Amino acid sequence: MFAKILIANRGEIACRVIRTARRMGVRTVAVYSDADAGALHVEMADEAVHIGPSPVGESYLRGDKIVAAALATGVEAIHPGYGFLSENPDFVDQVTAAGLVFIGPSAASIRAMGLKDAAKRLMEKAGVPVVPGYHGEAQEIVLLASKAREIGYPVLIKARAGGGGKGMRRVEHPDDFSEALSGARREAKAAFGDDRVLVEKYVDKPRHIEVQVFGDIFGNVVHLYERDCSAQRRHQKVIEEAPAPGMTPALRKAMTEAAVKAAKAIDYSGAGTIEFIVDASQGLKADRFWFMEMNTRLQVEHPVTEMVTGTDLVEWQLRVASGEKLPKTQSEIALSGHAFEARIYAEDAAKGFLPATGTLHHLKFPDTVPEGASMRIETGVRTGDAISPFYDPMIAKLVVHGKNRQAALEALGISLSQTEIAGSTVNTAFLAALAADADFSAGDVDTGLIGRHQQALTAVPPPSSEIVAAAALAASGAGAQAPTRDPWSSLAGYAHFHAMARRTRLRYGEDDILALVSMRPDGRFQVALDAPYDSALDLRAAPRLARWPGHVTVFSGAVGYSFAVPDPLARADEIAAGADSLRAPMPGLVKLVRAAKGETVIKGQPLLILEAMKMEHTISATHDGTIAEIATEGAQVTDGTVLVRFAEEAHG
Repeated sequence: MFAKILIANRGEIACRVIRTARRMGVRTVAVYSDADAGALHVEMADEAVHIGPSPVGESYLRGDKIVAAALATGVEAIHPGYGFLSENPDFVDQVTAAGLVFIGPSAASIRAMGLKDAAKRLMEKAGVPVVPGYHGEAQEIVLLASKAREIGYPVLIKARAGGGGKGMRRVEHPDDFSEALSGARREAKAAFGDDRVLVEKYVDKPRHIEVQVFGDIFGNVVHLYERDCSAQRRHQKVIEEAPAPGMTPALRKAMTEAAVKAAKAIDYSGAGTIEFIVDASQGLKADRFWFMEMNTRLQVEHPVTEMVTGTDLVEWQLRVASGEKLPKTQSEIALSGHAFEARIYAEDAAKGFLPATGTLHHLKFPDTVPEGASMRIETGVRTGDAISPFYDPMIAKLVVHGKNRQAALEALGISLSQTEIAGSTVNTAFLAALAADADFSAGDVDTGLIGRHQQALTAVPPPSSEIVAAAALAASGAGAQAPTRDPWSSLAGYAHFHAMARRTRLRYGEDDILALVSMRPDGRFQVALDAPYDSALDLRAAPRLARWPGHVTVFSGAVGYSFAVPDPLARADEIAAGADSLRAPMPGLVKLVRAAKGETVIKGQPLLILEAMKMEHTISATHDGTIAEIATEGAQVTDGTVLVRFAEEAHG
């Protein structure tokens, strides 16, 4: 076994690897960028090496810097985690050329599966079923459009390199093909440095079911059953589970055998995942699944497999990479119970899942789960850490296990409702709504489920009068009390022989809220609210809430209602630009500008494309008008930057 390894990654996966390595007595070296100097993975590792500025292209994607750090610290092997350089065969060559061990598959195996089109041709030769489509080398738009017509609409344009939904577009009609292709190519180029695509038939009711495989250098390959990753938004996974709901013995046998066959076809060693698309329009059948791609690394969702098989896949990775045989044979790997993983992101689900940033002023995960269930939290952040625009906005993975799917689903819902995060917009309410969705609860899942139910799943009810009153009560002592003090105690001096009152102002979204807070002699608090609430409430017990600079967040189930507490000394006449401008919803790069200064535009017309976290977001006109100013292509903007300013004129 290795004495010391370097982890060429950051965040929760780096922390995950460190925990297993520490348990096994293996020392760890972390690498970090400027933005991660104080990160949790840096604190947890035995040693840490700075590798450059915050942008990934200057730090975490610099294989030369990472190898240099490994040599300088005397490690024997490098664990790539997932993302970044984990599936880069050139990096594997760099590692091995330096006399180090890459904890993962060979460069040849990664190359064989690295491009979707080549991988599918290889799988066809190996007898693994593949999705009908065009997987050739030619990339002329006329040819691709012709192939799309041959395949039959709807079709799916997919980047041949990478994954995670980047460079992917569903096309319903031939007239939309050219525009979709351009968008897919731009996104693929930005994310993977390769704008080539393939075109496939879009399956009507697709389920994304993948099989965890593991190989060693002795030619042994096993599977650890399947995971269902059909719950996706924007082609990115949201909640994963194992085993797949409704899985039949015949389909499981066919899929796992195909997965093992695929791994053996490339002499695979280490952890890998074979992803399949399954046509669920007529139930799960053994002849209705097709190979999509192989991920030649550890998956984000690997914990659900660990929960239902009782394995530590990171430990397996270390053992196999150090030259040991697989820890278990196929007959020794059994399924037990059911597990879910929910990905908690800093994002605004109600605004199309736009990534968010911010400081995590309050971060609290559940302490307990229902009897008979278990839970684990995979995270790389702590209270006080910032969600940076430079990296993926994942905050944590909440993983639960129960004796069956219903028990696990109940534990998931309860755990999400007890999670408290303040300081950034997060998706916990959306995750809880998805877990409670009737179709999802019944196991009737497919990759279009979230899209069909998106409005209901992302709708957050307005705060009740009780929630507003609790926020007002907490805010009323903000001027005299430190944020960590119990806000209820801050009003204790209000009432001596008679009730006293304090006027408080809050802002929720666009609404200004006025409240009068008083303490009664019997210890109760009364909060009188102006319109639109027009109510007076008596409060005795403190709800779940967090106070942070200039804000109060009240938690109700999985929803965190955040209220701004305006500075009473701020100028009362400060007014935002309102509808006369469009602002950047997140930090990003102005990738493409489609309108010009002086141009008259109509409501809904695309004006520019903002690239954030390697995904493209279209900024459209919110009303008819004439453009007075518009951002320039290539501009790097921050959250709230004015992108478009309209001329002062009447508009609808």
